[in-house]
Amino acid sequence: MNTSRPKVRRSRALGIPLTPKCVAYFEKRPYPPGEHGRKRRTASDYSTRLMEKQRLRAQYDISETQLRRAFDRARRSGGKTGEALVQDLEARLDATVLRAGFARTIYQARQTVTHQHVTVNGRRVDRPSYRLVPGDVVAIADRSRRKEPFLVAASGAHAAAPSYLTVSLADLVCRVDRVPAREEVPVVCQEQLVVEHYSR
Repeated sequence: MNTSRPKVRRSRALGIPLTPKCVAYFEKRPYPPGEHGRKRRTASDYSTRLMEKQRLRAQYDISETQLRRAFDRARRSGGKTGEALVQDLEARLDATVLRAGFARTIYQARQTVTHQHVTVNGRRVDRPSYRLVPGDVVAIADRSRRKEPFLVAASGAHAAAPSYLTVSLADLVCRVDRVPAREEVPVVCQEQLVVEHYSR
């Protein structure tokens, strides 16, 4: 068993690269891990929906309980549940830190928040699940900006920010302008299957 690269194994199992480092391994072996990984499997409706749910969870690095709560909020929103679910997850502080280019992966974004490097509207926040609303300003704390990961981020080394955020990488500051449309969110998931999984 390969325990040195668990994210690679998980990427192959889910069919999507979870980090930039996983891309090369995933492209080399784009099939599930294990001795039976290459064999074709007939997927049931249940397993297909379960896979989509697990993909969504993995891309935001959240627990089953957190995803279920997000689904319940989305269902009560009155709009399209699948779209509202993705929008709810995008409102998380760690997701915004990632999209703004302050971190390379969702795992690094979560660590950045929990280690108290991030402020929201000038106040330090250490909860990755903190939910932002349009108008909120997210920034890397002044005392943290000289650390190597943030110098790299300020140089623009990570992905370009989506249009629903206004980002100044040089200052490591980002403002949430609006709720994103589904097509603007770079998440690989058929969210309707996740809705069907929880609605069964």
